Amino acid sequence: MFDKLDATVARYHELTRQLGDPALFNDNQRTVMREAAQEHAGLTALVETYLRYRQVVTHQAEASALLIGDNDPDLVALVREELTALAQEQTALAEQLHLLLVPKDPNDERNVIVEIRAGTGGDEAGLFAADLFRMITRYAEAHNWKVELLSSHESGIGGFKEIIFEVRGRGAYSRLKYESGVHRVQRVPSTESQGRIHTSTATVAVLPEMDEVEVDIRAEDLRIDVFRAGGPGGQSVNTTDSAVRITHLPSGLVVSSQDQKSQLQNKIKGMQILRARLYDAEQHRQNAALDATRRSQVGSGERAEKIRTYNFPQSRVTDHRIGKTLYQLEAVLAGDLDEFINELNTADQAERLQAAAESNE
Repeated sequence: MFDKLDATVARYHELTRQLGDPALFNDNQRTVMREAAQEHAGLTALVETYLRYRQVVTHQAEASALLIGDNDPDLVALVREELTALAQEQTALAEQLHLLLVPKDPNDERNVIVEIRAGTGGDEAGLFAADLFRMITRYAEAHNWKVELLSSHESGIGGFKEIIFEVRGRGAYSRLKYESGVHRVQRVPSTESQGRIHTSTATVAVLPEMDEVEVDIRAEDLRIDVFRAGGPGGQSVNTTDSAVRITHLPSGLVVSSQDQKSQLQNKIKGMQILRARLYDAEQHRQNAALDATRRSQVGSGERAEKIRTYNFPQSRVTDHRIGKTLYQLEAVLAGDLDEFINELNTADQAERLQAAAESNE
């Protein structure tokens, strides 16, 4: 492990040197600079923890040397107290290093595209989809991430049949990926005169945003149709053929975008969604080929799974993946998701750590 860490420190110093080179800041080197900066930032926590670990080990050796041949009881007591504190810190740092060495999801630092669709439950499912959109949007805003609407299909009573939006911000995927799955709501619909509790669902897909060079889409594999946008919109949205429907012929995937003001903008946003969906489909294909016991189920984002239930009569929210229940329904729907996400992240890390240990046996 320490040989690997020493090599990581050397790489970190090399990246630091590169980022101090003015030549990286010219237009032709911007991609290289961005990649170097991202790698440097990703290594910082590991390198700082390891350097502190080495300091602690050095201090332990120096303190232990003071005990040799010294009979001063006060000094011996002080040194032993320091050694106890150093041993505790060394243990904590070693545990932190093991966690930092667990293979990370390579998409964690990416922006995301979130797709929310009404499931079972008719109009009530559409209203619940709108609730989930507000919940995730408020969570994003609390983390100073930017939200941009890409596509939406309203249900007519304030809900959504489907809504797709982008969340831009460092680490967005690392947090929001745990929202992928089936969300279930239990409440009395506003349209229900008998006061009966209904159960409705909505599905959430959180996809890492891909660059053009990362997902190669050939022009001849696309069929692009234009049509007139429907629903509310800005000037000329509903009076020109600005909406775009993109069909990826090899996979059969179809993407529509109509919320932008121009046909070109809608095409750009549609291609963003298509790249994310194609990457997601390939990831699911690869995961299906893996041994199920080797995959983290907490962070798998399987959208057939029921991941969370929102019970209005009891103001209860239960995350079924970690068996955690909070009686803070209003706060959760207002975007207060960190208590759930922190525990999901911890469980995910534990599974990754166990898988890494098993692979090294």
